[in-house]
Amino acid sequence: MGKQIILGERLKELRIEKGMTQKEFASVFGLNSVTYLHYEKEQREPPLALLVEFAEFHNVSVDFLLGISDI
Repeated sequence: MGKQIILGERLKELRIEKGMTQKEFASVFGLNSVTYLHYEKEQREPPLALLVEFAEFHNVSVDFLLGISDI
């Protein structure tokens, strides 16, 4: 079994796939770019409601973002 991908890595990968900067992505959700940076660096955990919004925005499941599933 390979290394489990964590939330921050998945958020970063999905953001880059959309061609967005951290600042651009943060502004979509009304976040300070530093706050979002903390999510990608795993220094903070987003609230559950925001995690759901991230999943919906990227058209993935929360389980995918958390590394529980690969879909």
